[in-house]
Amino acid sequence: MKINEVERAVGISKRNIRFYEKEGLLAPSRNNNNGYREYEPADVILLKKIKLLRKLAIPIEEILKIQKGILTTEDALRRHLIKLERDSKNLEQIKHLCGQMAQSALQLESMDPDKYLEEIEKMEKEGTRFMNINKDKKLRYSAIVVASVIIAFMGSVLGLLLWAFISGHVPTMVAVLILIFPTAVIIGVALALKQRMKEIKEGEENAAAKY
Repeated sequence: MKINEVERAVGISKRNIRFYEKEGLLAPSRNNNNGYREYEPADVILLKKIKLLRKLAIPIEEILKIQKGILTTEDALRRHLIKLERDSKNLEQIKHLCGQMAQSALQLESMDPDKYLEEIEKMEKEGTRFMNINKDKKLRYSAIVVASVIIAFMGSVLGLLLWAFISGHVPTMVAVLILIFPTAVIIGVALALKQRMKEIKEGEENAAAKY
């Protein structure tokens, strides 16, 4: 089967199918003549199972563990049920606070934000989880730090190699071949960082993140 046929059979977009392949959940065979993916009936059934588990919000990491035999489906569902119960309790606490605010007939112009932010801070200390509005900022910071460290290291290596080449300690051909590696790494990391920044900016990226 071609990917278009699988898309229609399972009700999952081609983008999501490729996303699952990238994550290691699916490994269709390739046509030796043209390199195109060839999906078998078993792949379709597997995709339906993945779709079911993702509809239940089972994390991809958990599905991978199930596939590898590290975790049973029953254990994964029980663990997820505990999380859902915890999330439900968390939502009830947030609903209660929203209800209190709604009953006060609050208006944006007259709202006292400090009062409710203090209440939220108190609830967070007691375990209630509110939306993390700094998530994107933290993700960007982490990505930039990791990329900067790698680029700085490879830049140092590149500088040493250039110095060795200019000093005449390394033959020209050998120097060129050696210089290609750190240069390629720096370019690759820079491109990966650019793509990562784009993904973070888009937030929970569309269909692939939802499935």
